[in-house]
Amino acid sequence: MKRPPAVPGAVEPLMRPVDELPDPLVIPTAPCKDGQYRAQADITPPGSKSLTNRAIFLAALGHGASTLRGALLDADDAAVMIESVQRLGAGVQRVGTTLRIEGVGGCWRVPPEGVTLALGNAGTATRFLAAGALRSPGPITLDGDARMRQRPIGELAGILAALGCGVEYQGTPGCPPVRVTPPKAAPASRGVIELGQTASSQFVSALLLTAPFIGGITLKLRGEVTSPTYIAMTLGLLAELGVEVRSSDDARVLRVGAKADLGGFAYDVEPDASGATYWWGAGAILPGASIRVLGLGERSLQGDAQFPEVLARMHCRVTRREQPASIEVTAPAALRPVLADMSEMPDAAMTLAAVACFAEGTSILRGLRTLRVKESDRIEALRSQLTRVGVRVENPVQGDRDALTITPPEGGLGAGPFPRVEFETFNDHRVAMALSLLALRRPNCAIRNPACVAKTYPTYWAEFARLLR
Repeated sequence: MKRPPAVPGAVEPLMRPVDELPDPLVIPTAPCKDGQYRAQADITPPGSKSLTNRAIFLAALGHGASTLRGALLDADDAAVMIESVQRLGAGVQRVGTTLRIEGVGGCWRVPPEGVTLALGNAGTATRFLAAGALRSPGPITLDGDARMRQRPIGELAGILAALGCGVEYQGTPGCPPVRVTPPKAAPASRGVIELGQTASSQFVSALLLTAPFIGGITLKLRGEVTSPTYIAMTLGLLAELGVEVRSSDDARVLRVGAKADLGGFAYDVEPDASGATYWWGAGAILPGASIRVLGLGERSLQGDAQFPEVLARMHCRVTRREQPASIEVTAPAALRPVLADMSEMPDAAMTLAAVACFAEGTSILRGLRTLRVKESDRIEALRSQLTRVGVRVENPVQGDRDALTITPPEGGLGAGPFPRVEFETFNDHRVAMALSLLALRRPNCAIRNPACVAKTYPTYWAEFARLLR
């Protein structure tokens, strides 16, 4: 079927500031001739949200002045973290993408009556600062928006209670808002703290990040370890900053040593590998395109930097260069389906689901447990939205609730017909960015609430427009 002609000036709306985007935002298809796409772009994603928030926490709770270069600053999640550490007494100055943070010297400056932090839907900030209440002279109440009040924190709160904190839920038990009152005195010996399977790896990372300021900590992880690459990221950052870090061979016993004087460091934040997955995904589905992600190499601390290897199993060509660091993914003549366990890179699962819509057969994605408690129920979001363009999504898979299958429509997603589809995003940045990939090849698509990408990638649509010229 012949595709609708491009709409003159359709790219211009994508270039507007995120708070001025039309809603819904119509996404033009990428220019194509004889099956070859002409998109060419070198893209450097903004700084990693995960590394930025970890570094902000350590610098703010630490001693002296620290400098963070290349940090994620304009995104909602980072703004929430910066505002929160300022309310807890840290000094923050910004120059471009550089932050200078004056730490509080190991103890937050909170009045005896306590402080309430409004954290929106920023899960990272909520979990890290909950554990940070261990180093506060007064109680900290952590609250958020309607979705955050549905997201779990009970497993972390239970550990904090075992360490002597008072924990009071002010709404649904196990979810924010929650008031955490610091212990009156540090326990003489913590021994080994055991954690079973957790809903989020951020619970583990929160304890590890606080550990240097409370005399160190040893954690023993039982059962399936949730998102282990994010725990490894936390340990890697602590080690880079001079904290003693030990891990057993199976990464189930973790030790972070005491370093009460941590602070006064300079740190260069890597580009965000989760944000990079959309550009690698675009390269995977656009034959003939040349899309490189700059600034990420083999030594990245981020697990999502390995996402191109999953695409290589779909017969994409992956080109890595170290000087300067870059990773390019090139589409094959025919994209193969894949069986992939995404438990170590859950944020990339949405991107892979979008790419799988263009494969020649059924893909199976496993290890998706944490997707149900993210900014939205992402498994349900995929099912409800991909089916609107004829993709068959099945969940559970042979009794596995944490898996789904993706089967493109007969003839492929670009075969038509092309009735208008307005994708719902559920106010979830990763839903919006993943679904945008479908619009590169499937005409007549629009994205509702496109501004939700501001949570982690405010410039996403402007950079996306570079693929359409």
